[in-house]
Amino acid sequence: MKYRDYNDNELLSYIAEANEEATEILYKKYQPLIIGYANKMYKGCQGCGIDINDLIQEGMLGLNQAIKNYSEDKNTSFYTFAKTCIERRMLSLVVSSKRQKNKILNESLSLDITVDDGEVLNLEEIIGSDKDEPFQRLLASENEHELLVKIQAQLTDLENKVFLLKINGFDYIEIGTMLGKSPKSIDNALQRIKNKIRKLG
Repeated sequence: MKYRDYNDNELLSYIAEANEEATEILYKKYQPLIIGYANKMYKGCQGCGIDINDLIQEGMLGLNQAIKNYSEDKNTSFYTFAKTCIERRMLSLVVSSKRQKNKILNESLSLDITVDDGEVLNLEEIIGSDKDEPFQRLLASENEHELLVKIQAQLTDLENKVFLLKINGFDYIEIGTMLGKSPKSIDNALQRIKNKIRKLG
């Protein structure tokens, strides 16, 4: 059985029948994608205490999650779904590691938000401190968690990734390196994010 002989959906149907060889083939097929994305992420998060093997392992867990949760009814290819799951797992590890490194600073900020999965996010970068800002009006009138959900609902997939990394202390160059984008495109994404947040106010 060679992975080039089968498309993803065929392999997934074999996996559903508990075919271990199909599982191994699918992991082998996606390994270059995982390693490539791990290398890209690693360049942007050096100094966070993450080893490249940690990123690869998270990518493999993301692929496993994609295999378990994918449905052809999702109107997206398995490749796109798997890539998203892999990226999100790696981003979560990077954000978690950055948070641990800056734990004292994070705990001293009053704008920390704990979301359902225990993740703590700091909105200081996006919200600012000016009393006249619409962000402050939103914070005054809504629960912080609801604000975060409201903001993220307005953002594209790329903007959500940029938003998550930025509020966790990564700079333009680090974010660009991790996401494979230029600092200018990261700056543009942040401007779009700020404009969307202002419209919420």
